[in-house]
Amino acid sequence: MTRRALREHCFKLLFCTDFYPPEEAKEQIEDYFQSKSEEETDENGRIRLVHLVQLSEQEEAECREKVDACLERLPEIDKKLEAVSEGWKLSRMGRVELTILRLACFELCFDETVPDRVAINEAVELAKKFGGDDAPAFVNGILAKLV
Repeated sequence: MTRRALREHCFKLLFCTDFYPPEEAKEQIEDYFQSKSEEETDENGRIRLVHLVQLSEQEEAECREKVDACLERLPEIDKKLEAVSEGWKLSRMGRVELTILRLACFELCFDETVPDRVAINEAVELAKKFGGDDAPAFVNGILAKLV
């Protein structure tokens, strides 16, 4: 599995945990790995796969480790983001964009294995895939100030 795909799983996990109280984060992470796939039916009755978890034990462990480390440092990450997001309170940001920024901030500030340019580029790619039309520029702008 590529680092991009692993990062996407980390994003999805962080996104999921943001909807529940912190004490339920571990349970949500377990649920993510237990429900290996999710499908939806479109208006024409066609089934579309929207989520598939196919990770090796090592990849799952890597993903869990990164998400746990990110959640552990969330207060510190949020402080860093608040300091550079002039005119934007974190509570006003969309959850998708905020989750992408949190993951990227973790990679920029605490993960020495990810070069800054890679962290920013991957965050912008996540924003293109999961965010709204303005999300890539917004994410790029905040992260540029952070760096």
